[in-house]
Amino acid sequence: MSPALPGRQLGLMMLLVGSTAMGIAGTDLVLPAIPGLPALLGGDMARAQLVLASYTAGTALGLLAFGELGARHDQRRLLVGSLLVFSVVSLLCRLSTSLDMLIGLRFVQGMAGAAAAVFTPGIIRRVYGDDRAVRAIGILGSVEALAPALAPIAGLWLLHAFGWRASFDLLAVLSLGLAIAFAWRPLPAPPVDRGTGGYGRLLRDPTFLRYALSQACTLGALLVFVFGAPAVFASALGGDMGDFIAMQVTGVATFIVAANLSGAIAKRIGAEATILAGTACSALGGAGLLAYALAGGGDMMAIIAIYLLLNIGLGVRGPTGFHRAVVAAQGDDARGTALIVVAILLVAAAGTAAVAPFIASGLVPLAAGTGAIAIVALALLGLLPPLRD
Repeated sequence: MSPALPGRQLGLMMLLVGSTAMGIAGTDLVLPAIPGLPALLGGDMARAQLVLASYTAGTALGLLAFGELGARHDQRRLLVGSLLVFSVVSLLCRLSTSLDMLIGLRFVQGMAGAAAAVFTPGIIRRVYGDDRAVRAIGILGSVEALAPALAPIAGLWLLHAFGWRASFDLLAVLSLGLAIAFAWRPLPAPPVDRGTGGYGRLLRDPTFLRYALSQACTLGALLVFVFGAPAVFASALGGDMGDFIAMQVTGVATFIVAANLSGAIAKRIGAEATILAGTACSALGGAGLLAYALAGGGDMMAIIAIYLLLNIGLGVRGPTGFHRAVVAAQGDDARGTALIVVAILLVAAAGTAAVAPFIASGLVPLAAGTGAIAIVALALLGLLPPLRD
């Protein structure tokens, strides 16, 4: 394993990780309160789900907006400003008197929360250099994997102890604290945008697309399975949420171990071989799930064991692949990162929507969607040109 990160840089790393994790927690921390919102604010359960959807939609737009702004303006000021807006809007959310008001505010909150996700990979690369950036991105990915698992637990405790507004109070306090911390801490300046062509250039660059799209498909395949698993476990396989929780806990733990080994693996066998190995492992997991489903398999332990291949594959290729994608953006770190994360959201959303009409049929449709996306990721590595070192 690569050596630990230098102590003098640990504080900055903690702030960056905290800001990124908070943007993710903006969904999962609020999740336990959603079922009770119609009784408190009016409306119905279908409308309450828009509290989550509007945050996601705002995040997608915010990623693209901050990707553009970050290529042209001081990223520290943008980050501080976004955190302050996030704090203020979180307080406004707690004052909402209707679901429609909360839905609208959540869209703005999602936009503001996207800044850290856009700026962090580029900042990490400038602070640690390319040799150490993969290790740092592995740590970032580990925390990002833990946030969806731990935030709902914290949100449930806050809901029972203090009510639905408590999650927004916590988000407001945390984002304000982070804004103050970043306001007093200098950040390395990004490369100046000299008319490089913006998003259009990146979308026409086959080398950037190789890494960005294969990253999106590898993570998207895993997310599609995670999003569909509760319904399949409960309706077709006779399982329950306990089986899903067991799958998530083992999957997150496996991913964290693999992600923190990614840098060491890349140093030993090379970045491209690491990306290929991880992507192939993920594709093997997707194909294995489909083969098991077509054979009529329904044992939870077997499904979880095969599912772990998706987590291992993503962990091995994730930090190295994300770093290579940012490098392939040729200095346009903010826009490049924004496009990678938006691609992940789009693949996960499209895959989930494609599988949804067939989810009641059991494991086969879900495994087919997961496997197809994972195999596409592997195919992209063969079809598109790699970086020339």
